[in-house]
Amino acid sequence: MERITADTPLSDFPGVGPARQRALAKLGLERVGDLLRFYPRAYEDRTRVFPVAAAPIDTPVCVEAMVAQPPRLSRIRRGLDLVKTRAVDDTGAMELTFFNQPYLQRSLQRGESYIFYGKMELVGGRRQMTNPVLERPGRRRATGRILPRYPLTAGVSNYLLVDLAQAAVEHGLDSLEETLPAAVRERFHLPGIQEACAQIHFPDSFAALDAARARLAFEELFYLTAGLSLLRKRRERGRGVALNAGSVPAFQALLPFPLTGAQRRVMDQCAADLCAGPPMNRLVQGDVGSGKTAIAAFCLWRAAKSGAQGALMAPTELLAQQHYQTLRAMLEPDGVAVGLLTGSQTPAEKRAIKTALAAGELQVVVGTHALLSRGVDFRDLALAVVDEQHRFGVGQRSALAGKGTSPHLLVLSATPIPRTLALILYGDLDVSVLDQLPPGRRAVETYLVSDRYHQRLYAFLDKLVAQGRQGYIVCPAVEEDPEEGDSTLKSVEQYAQYLSQEVFPHLRVAFVHGRMKARDKEAVMAAFAGGEVQILVSTTVVEVGVDVPNAAFMVVENADRFGLSQLHQLRGRVGRGKHQSYCVLVSNTRDPETRGRLKTLCATTDGFQIAEADLKARGPGDFFGQRQHGLPTLRLADLNADMRLLSAAQRAAQDLLAQDPDLQAPEHQPVLRRVREIFQEDPDIFN
Repeated sequence: MERITADTPLSDFPGVGPARQRALAKLGLERVGDLLRFYPRAYEDRTRVFPVAAAPIDTPVCVEAMVAQPPRLSRIRRGLDLVKTRAVDDTGAMELTFFNQPYLQRSLQRGESYIFYGKMELVGGRRQMTNPVLERPGRRRATGRILPRYPLTAGVSNYLLVDLAQAAVEHGLDSLEETLPAAVRERFHLPGIQEACAQIHFPDSFAALDAARARLAFEELFYLTAGLSLLRKRRERGRGVALNAGSVPAFQALLPFPLTGAQRRVMDQCAADLCAGPPMNRLVQGDVGSGKTAIAAFCLWRAAKSGAQGALMAPTELLAQQHYQTLRAMLEPDGVAVGLLTGSQTPAEKRAIKTALAAGELQVVVGTHALLSRGVDFRDLALAVVDEQHRFGVGQRSALAGKGTSPHLLVLSATPIPRTLALILYGDLDVSVLDQLPPGRRAVETYLVSDRYHQRLYAFLDKLVAQGRQGYIVCPAVEEDPEEGDSTLKSVEQYAQYLSQEVFPHLRVAFVHGRMKARDKEAVMAAFAGGEVQILVSTTVVEVGVDVPNAAFMVVENADRFGLSQLHQLRGRVGRGKHQSYCVLVSNTRDPETRGRLKTLCATTDGFQIAEADLKARGPGDFFGQRQHGLPTLRLADLNADMRLLSAAQRAAQDLLAQDPDLQAPEHQPVLRRVREIFQEDPDIFN
């Protein structure tokens, strides 16, 4: 093949036609550079070749043996062919069975030796393999090597990716730019990028694989730390508007409830930030119900009292509507005008809000992504508040801040994040924690049961509704999906219909899910909040939803399908009033690890403890489910397992930035380029 570079399209490779090109694009693979950075998810050790009699049982192994009899083809039924034969060596014999590979009857030659890779089984005293991979000795395509296993999609086999990656490594490695400074590589004994990339795909040994993985994981953590440090430094050089008006006691006088000690502490921290020179850049995290909205209201009130404007951006229209109602009730009695801007409003409603904002007649606006749209202009935006930070990217955060001149930024998160993860994800933010719940809040009693308990569970819910309570039943699926291959998954609409017709015909049952139109969702949630609906069947769309103090029970079907932190978020929808509340997790899983995970939720209501358990169980890559927080994906680094590597990478990045704060030295330009590249959602944030 001609010399290729990181920019060479994969369509230039033999065998990659339009259909394969589309399939590869689903994996994010369009160019050679994408492929070189597309790391295997696992490896199979196919280096050792065993004699038949010595091959371990029930373990995938390589065995070299000679085909001892002509392969026999049997057609069992339409769509099911079997090829059977026998292979031998000096130590013994094994039976070989191949399903739906009729061509093997012709291609397997009696008297020829092959290496077979598969699981050796012992059935009735006889050794056998079913559907082993096979090749002639010495070929080393499928055996005699450590074979990488890649993430796959329909139309893309592992062998296709192995072949493409082999060609990319053989012909395109020299186009990979070394960006880690030589001094850093020497100090931490890291191999160069080309060697690391070759070994991560096709390791010569597991020791070489470990060294390559350490280099590439270090690199991810190094650039992430460097990027976040640059963001923090750039922010600290800015000058925020001083928002000096309004004290915590004066704000307390507006509220119908007492502030907790934690709320007063965080308000004092925010007040100090709002008076200082650099703009505030603070993350406030706390469990559902810990009082984050009051912190946002205090900062927005302070901005208004100082003659400026503030904006609060929420991830859903439901949550924006709730914040709007809460802030109006808190702030309008003190003369602060609050507006709402969402995508589903009429053009006339949007025009009126935009005009009032531009004229400075509105001091506070609450909205969704609509706040970021063109034509939304502020007279004097001095404070941006972002709720549910993990649902917004760094770029969106910056886009809202860009509507003003160096506005203060307050970020709220009800997803408790372990400190180790917070240091990375929010390296450019100061972190405050609300670690107290308001007085009178009762812990939600949580239980784990199998679906055999459904009838008893329904009777219990009936009893609670008779006492005047309401509640949620949460399902992981919107509709039955034949491709899911799991008929036990409850479909929201069908389940709601079953409950209303067969189980609770005397009650009002409704459903809500993310595929519904915003107006329809809002109508259902409003009916639930108003007490017109007693049981709401839902997907996780209620994870961030309206506050219904009367909701006192939640049932989560197929609870093993959810992460612990997400279950904790869902549970936070109940127990917000004066009544004892209950959360029942329904799962038939027998996996001891999964059951242990779910029992953690039954044992504690401490969100940070739950988050630590979730991080250990699932790793940081899955911590938020989809990558919604807007930071570079960590492909190899594991924040839970790589704490020593993280510490070294942070130290190296800090030392480099101490020498060259803006990475302007010629030898550090590759570092700056790489930082911009990995923060690709919004590389201009470093300008």
